[in-house]
Amino acid sequence: MKKKVVIIGAGFSGLSSASVLAKHGFDVEVIEKHDMAGGRARKFSEDGFTFDMGPSWYWMPDVFEQFFNYFGKKSSDYYQLERLDPSYTIYFGPGDKVELPADTQALYQLFESIEAGSGIKLKKFLEEAAFKYEIGIKKLVFKPSKSVMEFVDWDIMKGALKMHILQSFYSYIRKYFKHPKLLKILEFPILFLGATAQKTPALYSLMNYGDMMLGTWYPVGGMYKVVEGFESLARSLGVKFSFSEEVKSFEIGSHKITNVVTDKRNIASDFVIASADYHHIEQNILPKQYRMYDEKYWDSRTMSPSSLIYYLGIDKKLDGILHHTLIFNKDFEKHAEQIYETPQWPENPSVYLSCTSKTDATVAPAGMENLFVLIPVAPGLNDTDAIRQHYFDFSIQRIEETLDIRFKDNIIYKKFYSNRDFATDYYAFKGNAYGLANTLMQTAILKPSMFNKKLSNLLYTGQLTIPGPGVPPTIISGQVAANEIIKFKS
Repeated sequence: MKKKVVIIGAGFSGLSSASVLAKHGFDVEVIEKHDMAGGRARKFSEDGFTFDMGPSWYWMPDVFEQFFNYFGKKSSDYYQLERLDPSYTIYFGPGDKVELPADTQALYQLFESIEAGSGIKLKKFLEEAAFKYEIGIKKLVFKPSKSVMEFVDWDIMKGALKMHILQSFYSYIRKYFKHPKLLKILEFPILFLGATAQKTPALYSLMNYGDMMLGTWYPVGGMYKVVEGFESLARSLGVKFSFSEEVKSFEIGSHKITNVVTDKRNIASDFVIASADYHHIEQNILPKQYRMYDEKYWDSRTMSPSSLIYYLGIDKKLDGILHHTLIFNKDFEKHAEQIYETPQWPENPSVYLSCTSKTDATVAPAGMENLFVLIPVAPGLNDTDAIRQHYFDFSIQRIEETLDIRFKDNIIYKKFYSNRDFATDYYAFKGNAYGLANTLMQTAILKPSMFNKKLSNLLYTGQLTIPGPGVPPTIISGQVAANEIIKFKS
């Protein structure tokens, strides 16, 4: 008789764990409150425009490939990838832009052109980042973090000093580079990790390696093609999906969940993996006596940002804009402080644009553009319609002035999405978009545990537990959770 595993949530971590468990002979069912898989990576279509709702960067392609390889598959069996070149454009002001080339030598030359001597320094910086990536992504993130003893590994211990875990990212990159533009280029990937550069461990220069050396890619058809690939694989392995169904409570006996209670039925279960929001499952679904943490603990957690997003359909082509564009304000650090240090709606935020129609003709009607505009903001803010409109007007003006284009009167479709939508759609704690911040005090065993020690058959996975936020880490999180159940079975 196969052991039954109920997975709550069909985001990447849930999809990942579902396939691994099905491969190992479990009876797996995924319960999802929405009418499709993907979680924050859902999509929607309106008026001929198709929008990826959340993740828009395809970084760390090796993580996706490793996942599919585990099943004897390749990512290309499910979707086609196109490497972007330039990877993205950064505007520092009107007419002042830098395009990050995909070619490594061209990248060194770009840095050298901005700051003499920085080309060779970038090579050394990325060599150190490559080491961190090899240890961090291939070893550290696959640890379930039950105990510090998991990290008593010769490769990890041997390279501990080279990991720069106790040094800040801020001070680390300033040993190599001085020019403000180069510092901003290197700091932007960690903006979404949940802390300022001063409070983020230098270990996370591995993100720069993932960015600059492994490249920025686009799954043709949009990021949702990746979700479809994960779902297709899971179904081929026998995973069952129940959409538009929400978990409401658990029936518990002998320190185990015996039944998962949804708004439609009771499901007997041998194991439960919570891929939905950790805080919501623990604080709103679990009876109090079975919780590992209290509200005081959760309120003390440092969260990564939420996002104010505008999905826009434009009835003309936009010149001078590429697939990914970042518009930095003059005081980049001030925006970060207003997310992490003194949470408030930012005075003068940086803006990120994703225009997938520049690469993919299928996501917008002919002669038109699909534009995704995002401002990182602090979680837990009062999110009103007036605030959304204010930052919409701000964003359009900033884009038009910086890129020297005019399109406000050409917007024929728009949808706003922010903190309160994340809270409503995903029960996201404080309306966060990316999960738990990757600060030193919230790393590995210091994150909320994957294991509920009061219930022997409940595990958590996703961006509020190990290894952290982002699509590749959540894929890994699902694999780790599944492997722990497989160990339990054996």
